[in-house]
Amino acid sequence: MKTLACTLAILLTASTAQAASSDIAARIDRILATTPLIDGHNDLPWEIRTRFGGDVTKIDLAADTSKLPLPAGDEGAPLMTDIPRLRAGHVGGQFWSVWIPVSLKGPEAVQVTLEQMDIVKTMAARWPRVFSMAYTAADIRRIHKDGRIASLIGIEGGHQINDSLAVLREYYDAGARYMTLTHSSNTDWADSATDTPAHHGLTPFGREVVREMNRLGMLVDLSHVSEDTMNAALDVAQAPVIFSHSSARALDDHPRDVSDVVLRRVAKNGGVVMANFALAYVSDAYRRWDADRAAEQARYNSPPFGGLYIGDPARAKAALAEWEKTHPAPTVTLSDVADHIEHIVKVAGVEHVGIGSDFDGIPATPMGLDGVDKYPALLGELARRGWSDADLAKLAGGNVLRVMAQAESVAAILRTQRGPSMARIAQLDAASAITK
Repeated sequence: MKTLACTLAILLTASTAQAASSDIAARIDRILATTPLIDGHNDLPWEIRTRFGGDVTKIDLAADTSKLPLPAGDEGAPLMTDIPRLRAGHVGGQFWSVWIPVSLKGPEAVQVTLEQMDIVKTMAARWPRVFSMAYTAADIRRIHKDGRIASLIGIEGGHQINDSLAVLREYYDAGARYMTLTHSSNTDWADSATDTPAHHGLTPFGREVVREMNRLGMLVDLSHVSEDTMNAALDVAQAPVIFSHSSARALDDHPRDVSDVVLRRVAKNGGVVMANFALAYVSDAYRRWDADRAAEQARYNSPPFGGLYIGDPARAKAALAEWEKTHPAPTVTLSDVADHIEHIVKVAGVEHVGIGSDFDGIPATPMGLDGVDKYPALLGELARRGWSDADLAKLAGGNVLRVMAQAESVAAILRTQRGPSMARIAQLDAASAITK
């Protein structure tokens, strides 16, 4: 009898859990039917460039791209984005990252940026029943209501404007609706989070970039920038800022994440921090493991100066593989990402958090978040933690829609007060240097 009773209790518990899970899934479906889920950062356009020569006709986004054969010699991770998984993930809006390497400079940087923007527009033109280009918050709501995915463009690095406000304006006219002030290296006018400080924030020209972005209605993206640059931009900004793909530094002491001090300033500014899925930005244990692995790799093979197995890459690769066997990477999960979201809410408030996955820009993802179909699982985790439908809707897309609308309103006012800035970096920063 006891065995039967135990079996019945187990079955009842399983049935209850299944019913609860179904209820949560139904809740998420209802929320995302009325509020578009908007991801702040996806790097698929660069993957199309590097893997398929920038030719959108060579990739079938209507198929499961995680199972597509990669071009010969491509050892990268399977793609994380395609139309079936976007649909399964209830994605309503996507900021496609228009990223180029920081090594590209001058006119070449401008050309490649425009080519990347063309990839985004070509994707929308190739699958018009799925994607539609969006330029305003109202566009996103209209496109979502029509059952399609709003496609937006984000420029990922201030080096891409070639120190020219005229180029910045042309990018806006071509459709860009945010720009990340730096990428992994400093620009001539702003410090990156992952480079040696050169300006300790923004130069006078850098501050003018922020002012001109506000006048245009282009969101100022502070992911990738140093904390000094974050603070300098917040000092100048007249419209809400975004962090398109950053997490909470209190949980993971990586300079790419956002400190509590800055989170409080973002709340006062009205901005939004969109939580990232990159393992090293989510887990402090993984960040430390990753640093140890990099050091070990350099110990084996660090050309041109040395390493235990310099000149013997096969032996160095085997040694690193052996190290990885005895030093397995820490596990990072969907729950860890949820922890970051909840920390941002704890410090800044639920009106100031969003989602910025970095899909197809990261080599690996947390368990449970391996592709664009998994956003409902993340929202479901938060629902199980007690989140209301209204707060889940804010996280999913409501907050970034508000920020966009506010930036548009600020721009409408600023355009009546001043025209395009004719400032030049040589003039502004040279004058500042003389003053100092």
